[in-house]
Amino acid sequence: MASVVIVEDDASIRSSLQHALEEQGHAVATSPDGMHALDLVVRTEPDVVLLDLGLPDIDGLKVLAMLRGVTPVPVLVITARDDDATIVAALDAGADDYVVKPFGLDHVAARIRAVLRRGATAGDDPTLRVGELVIDPRSRRVTLAGADVDLTRKEFDLLFALASRKGEVVSKRTLLAEVWQQAYGGGDRTVDVHLSWLRRKLGETAAEPRYLHTVRGVGIRCAEPGRD
Repeated sequence: MASVVIVEDDASIRSSLQHALEEQGHAVATSPDGMHALDLVVRTEPDVVLLDLGLPDIDGLKVLAMLRGVTPVPVLVITARDDDATIVAALDAGADDYVVKPFGLDHVAARIRAVLRRGATAGDDPTLRVGELVIDPRSRRVTLAGADVDLTRKEFDLLFALASRKGEVVSKRTLLAEVWQQAYGGGDRTVDVHLSWLRRKLGETAAEPRYLHTVRGVGIRCAEPGRD
């Protein structure tokens, strides 16, 4: 499976996460603070890091910045901080995903799988394929059934953010932070408008989606036609 480093000062959360991930076959190491975590990550070179922001010695955002200075390891932030400014700061600092406490253990495990899938995609061939939809981030080219789809920069970024999490529901808060680097307030309209334009270019509508499915009150899921 994967090697995971959990950086969490709460012993009960740390233990629960470790037990759940080991039950799934992952190799897990833990740290209760930032300094030990930095040394642990450099020494063990894990596949993914779960990082709390409320650490006793160093703020988690600083730990994230230091990690990004020495390793490209995927980092999944797990924290009680749910304010928009912190979410945007973490994503801008290089976090690959952001989960707010309290969370379900299965939810975190699913996010780890998604991060690892994206990491694998970013290897020799970063091209994303969802049914007949092909997205090449290097050339920023999109084709549908072999035909080019002309997208604006934001439309491409929105589609890429959704397709890189194929099968997952992505919240509008996450999309707004990743694609527009904006806090959430008032952002629904921004996402909805660009999503409408994107759907039109993919030959679908909100009422009759093919690739982009709205999960009311939760977010948007990108899926192959017939697998919604």
